Amino acid sequence: MGDSTIKAAEQDSVFLGHPRGLAYLAFTEMWERFSFYGMQSLLVLYMTQELFLPGHIEHVAGMGWYRSLLEGAYGPLSPLALAGQTFGLYAGLVYFTPLIGGWIADRWLGAKRTVIIGVLLMTAGHAAMALDQSFLIALMLLIMGSGALKGNIASQVGQLYSKDDDRPARGFVIFSTAINIGAIGGPLACGLLAQIYGWHVGFSTAGLLMLVALGVYLKGLPHLPEEPHLTRTAAVSVKLTTADWRSVGILMIFLVFQVLLGPGYDQQFNMGMVWIDAAVDLQTPFGPVPVAWFVSINSFGTVLGAFAAIGFWRWQAKRGREQSDNNKMVFGGLMYGAGTMLLAIGSAVQGPGSVNIVFPVLSYFITGVAFTWSWPTWLAIMARYAPRQIAARMMAAAYLVVFFGSIIAGYFSRFYETMDPALFWALNAVACWFGAALYFVFGPMLTRALDRDMAHEPDFALRKQPA
Repeated sequence: MGDSTIKAAEQDSVFLGHPRGLAYLAFTEMWERFSFYGMQSLLVLYMTQELFLPGHIEHVAGMGWYRSLLEGAYGPLSPLALAGQTFGLYAGLVYFTPLIGGWIADRWLGAKRTVIIGVLLMTAGHAAMALDQSFLIALMLLIMGSGALKGNIASQVGQLYSKDDDRPARGFVIFSTAINIGAIGGPLACGLLAQIYGWHVGFSTAGLLMLVALGVYLKGLPHLPEEPHLTRTAAVSVKLTTADWRSVGILMIFLVFQVLLGPGYDQQFNMGMVWIDAAVDLQTPFGPVPVAWFVSINSFGTVLGAFAAIGFWRWQAKRGREQSDNNKMVFGGLMYGAGTMLLAIGSAVQGPGSVNIVFPVLSYFITGVAFTWSWPTWLAIMARYAPRQIAARMMAAAYLVVFFGSIIAGYFSRFYETMDPALFWALNAVACWFGAALYFVFGPMLTRALDRDMAHEPDFALRKQPA
């Protein structure tokens, strides 16, 4: 940012004490996530209950070669295993393609134009979900659109602040909270409409909401960070120092820790939906609860957890005792494991179809709270330590956590049919605790190494604020 932009950012605090541009970025993501999670909450159930069954799967364009490709790698797949693998690949690639989107933005188009293209691609993808025949095309459009949008819109949040501004970490919490407000509403609306009127009405609703996201972003463009003139020559000339490369390497180690922190969380959106549908008694005096609503419970936990975490961290900061990033990650991992273990306990103490609804409600709520402690902290770490020359690409790399987590969850979902559910969920919980242990043991040492590499920057002492 130029000097005038930096000065404006320092003085701009009209949105909850943050720059006005944060409001537009947050609400754009809120509506985009409303749409995204509304569709995603239906996806596994749609595949297992209709699309991948005889009489439907034959109509999906490209399904023959797609299934042959998967079965060539994993062996024969039942409809349930095929759905789990497909969901894992989709959810993973949605968060891998931001690397490509960040590269395009840094080199040629800039973040603003790339985000607009992303929203349009995602809108087309949701529209294609209205037909069985275009199912794989729809997933491809959604994957490409998310790649153009995710990292680039998050990088603009970080660029709203100057280097010596101490607000970015809390700005990312506000940004993540807006995301999860959308993630609450999307499954509630799309899940209910799908249950009453059919799958494709739910999917079409998600598509309409993408247009709302586009309108909000376009209106907010004047309040977003200025972008430098991009040329291919200038982009190629970017050089990283030895310290920069060392910081990138350490951040990639943290990325591995982060993947191991949340396998139970990733699996809840995959086989968790299948488990709830088969094992939980969903009947209430007001009628059956749509399975898609449990995604909203998870997001509701994140929103409440965000308000509680912000208040708690501020209370600690005033006393000079705010937790370190590593301790926040450890606590988040412990909660991920505890929430996942509740599904194992419910499976162990009650039979299929009779598990009390309290078990998944508490499980999804607790893992939602855990997300508040781990994910915004991870984004803040990446924003703080990533070399500025490749900021958009490194922020996109932060989302590789979800890519690897979803791919791993998709792979292990194939064992769900052959494994006792209690053991399946218990193993996922133990994996979360293992990730927390890695942060506890190695995190402080790696953070000190990052601090040493950044110590030459005169503003780092001001910028290095706990998340």
